[in-house]
Amino acid sequence: MSDFHQNGVITDFHNLTRRPVEALEKELCQFARRRPMGLILPSLFSELEGPALSAIVDELVKVPYLGEIVIGLDRADREQFLYAREFFSRLPQHTRILWNDGPRLRALDAELEQHGLGALEPGKGRNVWYCAGYVLASARSSVIGLHDCDILTYDRGLLARLMYPVAHPRFNYSFCKGYYPRIAEGRLNGRVSRLMVTPLLRALKTVCGPLPYLDYLDSFRYPLSGEFAMRSDVLEGIRIPADWGLEIGVLSELQRNYSPRQLCQVDIADAYDHKHQPVSEDNPDAGLNRMSLDIAKALYRKLATQGITFSSEDFRTLKATYYRLALDLIEAYDHDATMNGLSLDRHSEEQAVELFASNLLEAGNLFLDNPRERPFIPSWNRVQAAVPDLLMRMHEAVELDNQGDV
Repeated sequence: MSDFHQNGVITDFHNLTRRPVEALEKELCQFARRRPMGLILPSLFSELEGPALSAIVDELVKVPYLGEIVIGLDRADREQFLYAREFFSRLPQHTRILWNDGPRLRALDAELEQHGLGALEPGKGRNVWYCAGYVLASARSSVIGLHDCDILTYDRGLLARLMYPVAHPRFNYSFCKGYYPRIAEGRLNGRVSRLMVTPLLRALKTVCGPLPYLDYLDSFRYPLSGEFAMRSDVLEGIRIPADWGLEIGVLSELQRNYSPRQLCQVDIADAYDHKHQPVSEDNPDAGLNRMSLDIAKALYRKLATQGITFSSEDFRTLKATYYRLALDLIEAYDHDATMNGLSLDRHSEEQAVELFASNLLEAGNLFLDNPRERPFIPSWNRVQAAVPDLLMRMHEAVELDNQGDV
């Protein structure tokens, strides 16, 4: 059972009583009359063939309060898009698929590129950004949830708990982040969060001094979770990173745009497992190797906007500080796992820390060498200012695709 401690600058919703999902859904159906709810599902086509997504859809079929589901489909050709239409056809909600590789959305993407507004690379960030644009264009939902499509332990209670704080008409939260224990098959998982983000934030506090931004990020129990809910107006103003820094980048944007009293986190699951990324030690463009680089760059960029200056010497000091803190945490995780009857491979944990420490330096070099990098996709407010009718045309393109006119 989770505790009731409020551990930081944002409100923490605990799962103290294991309230039945039916009770939550009954209230959410009432909330939906005032705050209609929708869900964004960013997906690769390969996930339609995986073990998780079909079970997720089976659960979503039973969700009574959702009015809209928007699926962003990446890496799909025409036949695969048509297969996806059939795959998701059993959903009773108003469901639309964004065929991101289709000719209509590709044409809109090329138009945005001409204005200097497009996403620089494909990925989850770009997928989520386009889904957000469609949600704004459809204007069907005032509360939007988002979660990944590879959750092996999914049940609809996860979504109900995620949506509740933002959907409740008496609450004033604009954004809610989900968290959960990363335990599966008798192992302690969540390596990037445990072994990189937590010790890195604490190392940055030591090197850069105490900063509200670092305290804010350190208040999130699982800052890299891909599950969150928000008011629809949040989608208009935030800039979304296109790379693996999506989750950290979104939290950073929210800290800039909103009061901490409008942000919260919620315990959404007792167990959580999904597709695990390989470490990919020899490939800096894949797996946890790439992820750690992008996360470090996202943090450096945000700190730079707050007046923090970095040099090569600073990054070397940061690496040394991080490394010591991370090794200390490995010992704590090992002891915690042992008492709970879980396994933890200290050798592979220390190998991961060595890779992450090296990447802190590499990310620092990339940050210093490329100060003009454009890491964020522009906000939809900016896009609408530059191309006022683009959202309307995106809506039309998605509707035509989903009618089968492909």
